[in-house]
Amino acid sequence: MVDSMISSQKLQAAIDEIREISKIDFALYTESGKLAATTFQPETDMRDAVLAFVDSMAENQMLSGYHFFKVIVEGETEYILLTKAGAGDAYMVGRLAVCQVRNMVAAYMEQFDRNNFMQNILLGNMLVVDMYNKAQKLHIEQAERVVFVLELENKKDTAAMELVKNLFVTKAKDFVTEVDEQSIVLVKDTTVMRADEELQSLANMMVDSIHTELLMRVRIGYGNRVNNLQDIAKSYQEAKMALEVGKIFYAQKETAAYSCLGIGRLIYQLPMSLCEMFIHEVFGNDVPDVFHEENTVTIQKFFENNLNISETARQLYIHRNTLVYRLERLEKAIGLDIRKFDDAMKFRIAMMVLAHMKYNT
Repeated sequence: MVDSMISSQKLQAAIDEIREISKIDFALYTESGKLAATTFQPETDMRDAVLAFVDSMAENQMLSGYHFFKVIVEGETEYILLTKAGAGDAYMVGRLAVCQVRNMVAAYMEQFDRNNFMQNILLGNMLVVDMYNKAQKLHIEQAERVVFVLELENKKDTAAMELVKNLFVTKAKDFVTEVDEQSIVLVKDTTVMRADEELQSLANMMVDSIHTELLMRVRIGYGNRVNNLQDIAKSYQEAKMALEVGKIFYAQKETAAYSCLGIGRLIYQLPMSLCEMFIHEVFGNDVPDVFHEENTVTIQKFFENNLNISETARQLYIHRNTLVYRLERLEKAIGLDIRKFDDAMKFRIAMMVLAHMKYNT
């Protein structure tokens, strides 16, 4: 059955258009006898007549002043179409309307199959040989693709899904689907997007569109490029990891690329026991209370400027000696001089490990 796939509004719009052209009225019923769309009000309850026609061997017949037609797709009766028999062209127009509805249903069924197919690939639920046989039947071509996962601030709604679909609706090799209640998945053909900056621009564009159109916050993670259908699941897992790692270590950013996670990707996969051991080795029994706003901003800027004291002082609008004093005060508190590369690296890793531990508590 496909009536749950095609909305009543779309079915109604289709028969309204045919009615406007032909001046002939239609009523469209599901195979269970439920009225799905109509351009007139039938004088009597037609449910029993529809059900009797469904059970018959006939593909069309005339009964009680109406032409009855079956809309058959892939050997299954999906809908019953009725036209009033009084008009001279009712039978011919009815058959044309059946063709229109059948083609519409077939298109939706193919799209539904393509969507299910991609969901199974993302979740790794298909054998490789089955995957390529099914892809051939659904006319899904090999292409370089990247998986983007969009995680919305609130529970995903239809408006967000439709917005993303509309952004990529004309691209036959793109897929917009879902595998859980929180996120939207875009499987994007990137054959013509040779530079990684183009992937970042695409992610930024989606963030901006959702902000502007839906007034909704969103985070986007995306994986590496893959060329084979079976590797799409890998890109999907990378995109999900990019989202998680981004939340912990790069919370200020709304997009995260798996290829740019750096050491954060390694720390994310460390067990808590190793994290606790490392923090104990760096700070001893107690983590020093140095992570107030002034120190945090100072340390962040110092690292951003590759341990350059003069440039950091300039960006913080403070005297160079003031910055040196802050760093010396920090050294006394943590036992590390972050002006030295080895100590800076150790402290940077320690900060990320602490963030990882805090996220998992």
